[in-house]
Amino acid sequence: MKPSSYFSMNMVICFIYSMSKWISTYSELLPSIGISPIAASLLGG
Repeated sequence: MKPSSYFSMNMVICFIYSMSKWISTYSELLPSIGISPIAASLLGG
């Protein structure tokens, strides 16, 4: 495997990992924040 393809693969893995971490944190915070502000912003925006 070429170094460039290895680097891009590593970047994709890091990106997916950080996204999953962010999603898990966000889903933990979501109940405490409340869904109504998010629904209001989605409907209003």
